[in-house]
Amino acid sequence: MPVVNIQIMEGRTPEKIKFVIEEVTKTLSNVLEIPQESVVAIITEVPKSKYGIGGVPASEIPKFNGSISK
Repeated sequence: MPVVNIQIMEGRTPEKIKFVIEEVTKTLSNVLEIPQESVVAIITEVPKSKYGIGGVPASEIPKFNGSISK
C-alpha cells in the first residue's frame, strides 16, 4: 500500500486539493498496476510563513500574498 505525502502551500480550494488526490491516486494506480483503493494520499497544507523559497518566507514574497487557486 503506497502512501504519498504532498506538502503544498496553504491557499488552494478544497476542490483543487480533491483533484490532486484523485489524480495522484490514478497515476500511482496505473504506474504500479495496483487498485486505486490501495493508494493513500496525504495532503499537508503549510502556512506561507513556514514555507521558504530562496531563503525567504513565502508570506514575504509579493506574488504569494494572494490566494493560490491556479
